[in-house]
Amino acid sequence: MPVSSASPFSRLALFFLVVLGCSGTLQAQLRTASSSPSRPHDPLTTAGFDHFYNLEFDRAVDDFQRVLVKHPDDPFAINHVLTAVLFRELYRIGALNTGEYTNNSFINAPHHEADTAVKAQIKALVGRALAAEQTRLHNDPKDVDALYARGVTRAQFATYTALVEHAWFSALRNAVGARRDHEKVLELSPDYVDAKLVVGAHNYVLGTLPWGVKVAASLVGFSGNKQKGIAYLKEAAAGNGEASTDSKIVLILFLRREGRFEEALQIAGQLVDDFPRSSLLKLEEGNLLRAVGKPAEAAAIYRQIWDSGRAGHYPAQKYQTAAIALGDLLRNQKDYPGALAAYEMLNSLPEADPDLKQKASLQAGEIYDLLKQRDMAVRKYQEVITLNASNEQADSARRLMKTAYRE
Repeated sequence: MPVSSASPFSRLALFFLVVLGCSGTLQAQLRTASSSPSRPHDPLTTAGFDHFYNLEFDRAVDDFQRVLVKHPDDPFAINHVLTAVLFRELYRIGALNTGEYTNNSFINAPHHEADTAVKAQIKALVGRALAAEQTRLHNDPKDVDALYARGVTRAQFATYTALVEHAWFSALRNAVGARRDHEKVLELSPDYVDAKLVVGAHNYVLGTLPWGVKVAASLVGFSGNKQKGIAYLKEAAAGNGEASTDSKIVLILFLRREGRFEEALQIAGQLVDDFPRSSLLKLEEGNLLRAVGKPAEAAAIYRQIWDSGRAGHYPAQKYQTAAIALGDLLRNQKDYPGALAAYEMLNSLPEADPDLKQKASLQAGEIYDLLKQRDMAVRKYQEVITLNASNEQADSARRLMKTAYRE
């Protein structure tokens, strides 16, 4: 279903489900295998999460698959493989830009096509997990672990159908199903604080709906409250369970949407310490520093990411995003020479992500237009088209080749 046909309710509800899924790439605070809240309790499970949260997806998938061989009918083990495979692909296609989820821009954000074989693998894992969960629930409808696991499976499948298939209402049904499963968990076991992640996130998002849409949602059994949502998330974060760090990541994104940047920055700083090999976490820290009005500190973070990436600290990660962030920061400060130098950093790397190089060239072209250096601006717009002539960036470049950019 095309994005334009999605209602305001479905779009905001989809924000909830995407945040739940994408939080997995930014989690932290791992414990030792003996005290790990993750299930099945296996050293490989802990190792898998360590690789996963540091964006080392191939190694994470391998670890989780080895656990699944030992526990073939365990829905938690299946969900771990599902999550690692899904987010490896989302990262590859460019769907894990945290900046998109601070507003609703993720709905229209352009991404690459997902691999057909990976899509089939994800669907097979979802089916396998649901079958295992349903078997346990058939034997015991009050099996809270099975209910919780089914809610996780539904949330992950909702993320897949939204970001990969763009099947918005199918995604919404799964997201609502995830909430209902976890509400049932809390009804049966009020101390199962991990379930407050989904319920809290859903409460927050529905609490952001316009009044008229909120009333309509309540007529079909939905309700939400932003304050309750954040309170639930804080309880889940403090619970030290399997969803504790997920909840912290969701809190960062929601607090950022609320303009509570200092609170979000404090949580982000803790997570960066726990997962120093994740360029994505470090980048988020820089973005929050910029949001709280500390541009010098943010610029230092961006440069640190770039230097560490050049030194091999972030293998197979898109650390070059830091150059774009640095350029944007300096451009906002009217430091046009500094911004141009930051964007040009991408051209010094033959292996730099083509999409990022294209964005940098477009931004540089706009700056050259502002500086009344039209020849250089046109040259940069031509670079954009040469890199990829059939996307939105190229369309923008073609327009700007006809009419100079003006703020």
